[in-house]
Amino acid sequence: MREVLIKSSENLLCRAEVAESFWNRGWGLLGRRGLPADRGLWIKSCGFVHTFAMRFPIDLVYLDEDGTVVKTCSRLQPFRFSLGGRNACSVIELPAGSLNRTRVKVGQKLVFAPISEKPANASSDLKWSLAE
Repeated sequence: MREVLIKSSENLLCRAEVAESFWNRGWGLLGRRGLPADRGLWIKSCGFVHTFAMRFPIDLVYLDEDGTVVKTCSRLQPFRFSLGGRNACSVIELPAGSLNRTRVKVGQKLVFAPISEKPANASSDLKWSLAE
């Protein structure tokens, strides 16, 4: 799966895997034991989340088509559902506690940048955008 950096106006939210295919969107975080504090999963074309068969709680950030936060959900426990609402087009799944740490709020616009394949010392011209 490809990865992107997701940033709020204040700080880096996470480095996220991008779930775009039917299989990756459906499988999500199932089978994992957790997520590191700075990692996430961005599920495109998704307006709701279930945590059936998951082993750990997660925080959720629902986005509209422009990358604006339309809803957040803190510490969704295993074996639960969460609906993003009618404007939710994608969702970012994060480790529980991430929303408190990053202070992401409804109405904030998030930006996305591809992770460069270049070595760390190479110069890069990253353009932040949702459509990357």
